[in-house]
Amino acid sequence: MTKNDLAKQLSIERKITKKKAYEVVRVFFDSMTDAMINQEGIEVRGFGSFVVKKYKPYTGRNPKTGGSIQVPAKKMPFFKVGKDLREKINNKKV
Repeated sequence: MTKNDLAKQLSIERKITKKKAYEVVRVFFDSMTDAMINQEGIEVRGFGSFVVKKYKPYTGRNPKTGGSIQVPAKKMPFFKVGKDLREKINNKKV
C-alpha cells in the first residue's frame, strides 16, 4: 500500500477530496519523520511502536571484494509490532 493508496482510502471513507486526504497522509508521515529525527519514539496502541536505534561503528566485510571495511556509527529506525496487530495477522482466516 502506498501513500496514494492510503489517501484514496481516506477520501472514500471520510468523503473528503483526494487532495485533502493526501495532505493529511503527508502531514502524518512528516510528523512521524520529524519525531524520529528528534530521537522521539512513536507509539500507536494496538499497532506498534517506532524507535530510533543507535548502532556502534564496526568492521564489516565488502561482499564483492571480501576485504574489510569500517562501517561508521549510525542510527536506524526500527518498528516493533503491537500485540493486537500481531494477533490479528496470525489469526486471520484465509
